[in-house]
Amino acid sequence: MKILVTGGAGYIGSFMTKHLLDNNHEVVVTDSLERGHEDAIDGRATFLKGNLLDKQFVAQVFAQHRFDGVIHFAGYISMKESMQNPSIYFEDNVFASMHIFDEMVKQKQNNVIFSSTAGVYGNPVTVPIPENHQTNPTNSYGESKLMVEHILKWYNTIHQLNYTALRYFNAAGAALDGSMGERHEPETHIIPNAIHSVLEKKPFTLYGTDYHTPDGTCVRDYIHVLDLVDAHMRALEQLHNKPGGYTYNVGTGKGYSNKEVIDTVKKVSQADVIVETAERRPGDAEALVADASRIQSDLGFSPKYSDLETIVSSAWKWHNANNHSSFPIDKMTS
Repeated sequence: MKILVTGGAGYIGSFMTKHLLDNNHEVVVTDSLERGHEDAIDGRATFLKGNLLDKQFVAQVFAQHRFDGVIHFAGYISMKESMQNPSIYFEDNVFASMHIFDEMVKQKQNNVIFSSTAGVYGNPVTVPIPENHQTNPTNSYGESKLMVEHILKWYNTIHQLNYTALRYFNAAGAALDGSMGERHEPETHIIPNAIHSVLEKKPFTLYGTDYHTPDGTCVRDYIHVLDLVDAHMRALEQLHNKPGGYTYNVGTGKGYSNKEVIDTVKKVSQADVIVETAERRPGDAEALVADASRIQSDLGFSPKYSDLETIVSSAWKWHNANNHSSFPIDKMTS
């Protein structure tokens, strides 16, 4: 198959690109490189630099290539930033997505996998969270992703655009040999930030210790990036065999607290994490843990690498070997 990977210079997109190429698919990557890294793109892929907010660029991509599927990763991902500057999240995550979908409809290229988030649920009433749980985002990032999900439902109804929205529960980890990994600028995810606090001997700021959880810190369901890539492949195969519109949680069904993450970083690195506590961040949900039964039954998805120690160990190998510092401030943050 020939697949378009948007945001292919980013964390998950670069892993997806490599996996597709390793399995003999043809890949075209688009990325603006605003936050991605060109050296993360597999050299076997065709790379087209451009911004998806540019309608002319998007039209050129689809005029030059005919795709069997589009895997849409491109977008802003920071909950904290979305509460400081919501306009860029609605513009980049929503409008850019519409440009892709409109061009797909125009060119009759009808299969798209959308990178969504568990943030669409907000503070859940039921944990683990099923896909039919109410959606009530607590931040602009989650709201922007939910808006795109609504757009996809209508495009499926009106234009027969086949889609799968994958609601991620905290993508994490790196290649098992440490050859590829997470590199955001700035980094907002707890595992790489805790690791860099060890490597750079700087304090790690833990936001919120008064949540209604067993140890008072946020609880999250972590999914290894290699398992996440597998979920995308299964979703794409389903669209080709059974066209329609689908929504799946991608998680493990097991949650880990921020304190448990810090303890695991200590164990793997065999070093201390200097922790400073601070007030909760606005928009942070208390506990996000997936009910992953639907994706397991429909797609046969079963995570292989998503226990916390494997996630942290693989991330430690990557960051320790490369020490890609992407922290312009003095303190690491969760």
